[in-house]
Amino acid sequence: MKFLFDLLPVILFFAVYKLAGANEDAAFQLAALWLGDGIGARQAPILLATAIAILATFGQIAWVWTRHRKVDTMLWVSLAIIVVFGGATLLFHNPTFIKWKPTALYWLFGGVLAVSALAFRRNIIRRMLEAQIRLPDAVWERLNLAWASFFLVMGALNLYVAYSFSEEAWVNFKLFGGMGLMFAFVLAQGFFLSRYLEEDPQQ
Repeated sequence: MKFLFDLLPVILFFAVYKLAGANEDAAFQLAALWLGDGIGARQAPILLATAIAILATFGQIAWVWTRHRKVDTMLWVSLAIIVVFGGATLLFHNPTFIKWKPTALYWLFGGVLAVSALAFRRNIIRRMLEAQIRLPDAVWERLNLAWASFFLVMGALNLYVAYSFSEEAWVNFKLFGGMGLMFAFVLAQGFFLSRYLEEDPQQ
């Protein structure tokens, strides 16, 4: 359930984009009502989807705060990035900004992992996971590097799809491509780590 909750803005972005694309006249009228004049009919789906994604992220923050009185730093970062890039898309009626949003988030995460390890000798992946698993120091370093590299590659891949394919193809990739590659990476990581995991002595 938490996985789906984390993906809620992306799922709603995809759903609203598809729904608006299938109802162009209604989407155009709604976008013009919300965002004012100067909007083309072909822009309406991406603008409406962006607005809903921003609202959904605010909704996530409100829900988590109401239940736990604490919000993870990662969720605050996601909110800040989508407000900046999504807000620019809505303000200038230009989808380029929202297309850069996943890349900004991926590169931020990858950069933090890399800089923390190289400049400050702090392995963030280890700090997050060492309570659950025990690994040799060299493996922790490789794991941190793997995640940093994955995020950097995903950021570049997002831009490649955004600038090489249609807007609809990018929207599809944003949900299915990103989620599929993340799942494949985590699965491969699980196989890699399995050789280092200690067996439960009670078994």
